[in-house]
Amino acid sequence: MESTAKLKFLEDRWDDAVASKLDPAELLRYRSNLLGSDLRLTNFGGGNTSSKLDEIDPLTGDTVKVLWVKGSGGDLGSIKRAGFATLYLDKLLALVKRYRGVELEDEMVAMYPLCTFNNNPTPASIDTPLHGYLPFPHVDHLHPDWGIALAASANGKEKMEQFNAEFGHKIVWVPWQRPGFELGMMLVKAVADNPGCDGIVLGGHGLFTWGETQRESYLNTVTIIDQIGQFIEAHNLKKGAPAFGGAKHTNHAEREALAAQLMPIIRGGVSQKQRLIGTFSDKEDVLEFVNSEFAKKLAHLGTSCPDHFIRTKIRPMYVEWDVKGGDVEGLKKAIASTLETYRKEYAQYYSNHALPESPKMRDPNPTVVLVPGVGMFSFGKNKAESRITGEFYTNAIHVMGGAGQLGEGKCPPVLPQSGPAADTSAFATEENYVALPPSEAFRIEYWALEEAKIQRQPPEKELSRRIVMVVGGASGIGRETVLLAAQRGAHIVVADLTQEGADKVAAEAQAIGGKEAAIGVTIDIRNREKIREALNKAVAAFGGLDILVNTAAIFPSSPTGAISDAQWGTTLEINVTANWLLGDEANKVFKAQGLQGSSIVLTSSANAVVPKKGSEVYDISKAALSHLVRELAITFSPDVRVNGISPATVVKGSTMFPRDRVKASLAKYNIAFEENDSDDDLRDKLAEFYARRTLTHVPIDPKDNAEAILFIGGPKAPVTSGHLIPVDGGLPEAFLR
Repeated sequence: MESTAKLKFLEDRWDDAVASKLDPAELLRYRSNLLGSDLRLTNFGGGNTSSKLDEIDPLTGDTVKVLWVKGSGGDLGSIKRAGFATLYLDKLLALVKRYRGVELEDEMVAMYPLCTFNNNPTPASIDTPLHGYLPFPHVDHLHPDWGIALAASANGKEKMEQFNAEFGHKIVWVPWQRPGFELGMMLVKAVADNPGCDGIVLGGHGLFTWGETQRESYLNTVTIIDQIGQFIEAHNLKKGAPAFGGAKHTNHAEREALAAQLMPIIRGGVSQKQRLIGTFSDKEDVLEFVNSEFAKKLAHLGTSCPDHFIRTKIRPMYVEWDVKGGDVEGLKKAIASTLETYRKEYAQYYSNHALPESPKMRDPNPTVVLVPGVGMFSFGKNKAESRITGEFYTNAIHVMGGAGQLGEGKCPPVLPQSGPAADTSAFATEENYVALPPSEAFRIEYWALEEAKIQRQPPEKELSRRIVMVVGGASGIGRETVLLAAQRGAHIVVADLTQEGADKVAAEAQAIGGKEAAIGVTIDIRNREKIREALNKAVAAFGGLDILVNTAAIFPSSPTGAISDAQWGTTLEINVTANWLLGDEANKVFKAQGLQGSSIVLTSSANAVVPKKGSEVYDISKAALSHLVRELAITFSPDVRVNGISPATVVKGSTMFPRDRVKASLAKYNIAFEENDSDDDLRDKLAEFYARRTLTHVPIDPKDNAEAILFIGGPKAPVTSGHLIPVDGGLPEAFLR
């Protein structure tokens, strides 16, 4: 089948050369990936696709119909074959005999595993009956912005009928109903009552389309969605009115700098219960909304689509302030007071709708914060989730805008979204946009099935939700700290002198924690402005900072062994003063966040207490650094802990041990070596020599220091500050004195 309708906004991405080589199940995966690859069709993790396929029953050898449907928690854009649940269709259809009504519909979910085909471990989602009971071979259920705009319009049903007439469709309307078995029954009735229908609009929710073949289903879906987009655009052009009532505010003159200043403040505010990772957006469509006349009212109504709502909570937090006056201090106070109001309103929302069996109240803080003149701040347990949360609210902005474009200045006495689940009085409207009733929002947010899904999530790692900056992270102890922090779930900023070195280790961390879990930045720790720039990049990437680690230092040397006055000054500048600058600038971020449990870990040395000839300036610098740890611990208390480690000589991977210095040390200690020995061989010989001087006789590895850093800097040492952990193999000369 080829479409006779012209696509204006979307693209037909179907490739027959690819599709022709795929079996039916892979064709479903291919169709799903195409639909999920375009965020205008559905958002991350949203929507479902299905196919009813012939399979050989492994028990009987007979050919049976099997429903393949996106499994619980899957994402269409990235789903693989294994991501689909498979159910015997006849068993699923037979469940209607067991259905005892909408009040008990949740009990049907326990029946789906009993219908599983071929022992498939992928769990079926609550949307399974919505697909299984529709009498079509291939079904798509998506949440396109244009489709939800129609579904969330006060005049949505009227406009749907107008759309049908203009574009030759027979789409039918179903009022709001929470996803589940009851909605599946409502879809069946809608199709039976409207022979020849080619789609369904779910009031306030989304769109169903289908086809006799995989290709036909895909083409019907993109065509109808594109045409709804054309329909809304035509209304917008006809109205000629600015979106959301026009602009009330203009963009702040220094928007980016102000966003960087606000982000740690907002992150600290929304992280009072548990730390969150942040993302900032000042895209054109976001700014158009936050600066608009109707933004505050529309934001307070909340979202309509359940997929949006699960991420963005009952509503975003809108911060009102005098953008034109530019009162930044007033804005900071407004953020604090609005947060307090938001939490109280959320607690009241919970109190109004909670039942004895409801889960306990979750985090009352917002996940989306809107600031006129600046943009949108979104938050989640990790970077990907915070970014996706922002994308979801951007989708919601598009939905509200589309609904407004379809409006004609009047609201029908009975909203088309109203039905058995909620009557018109339960819905709130603004500018033709209809939001999800709070009672229905609560039924989704605190749904027992949603709670069960949360409980099935794997436990979070030790450093999950924490942002760690490792200065000197491109090599040696710093690199090992980065990699270990990645393994423990941290979001990491690798800071080093060169972008190339920082990016290389950041890529290693991304391979462990995910592509959004680490970034590389340049830093010169002797320059306060360069330190500030690096910290601003951390804030921009993840929202703030929780742990600062510095492993950068120098050990001066010369061919003659004599240290010049310039080298003496540079060593003190890098090994002592730079640590003060780092701590002082990082503390400004910590103060803005106002979160307890932030920490700094600096790298001293056993040389701080073991004097020797030939390393005077290095030893003195480390002695000063050890005391700086104690001073900063007092100065930055109570919210910031400051500690350090004191390694003995760490040769492996250290930039302070270039080949010439290693050879000079081997010669100094009369250790035999060959000129053609590799760098690693030479370092191993020197490390073994140093190890023999310790109680453990074990060479000190950078990983040993990384373990100590993340222990004393992390959540396992919450009441330790002002101390240094020796990582020296047991060096008697460095014992406390």
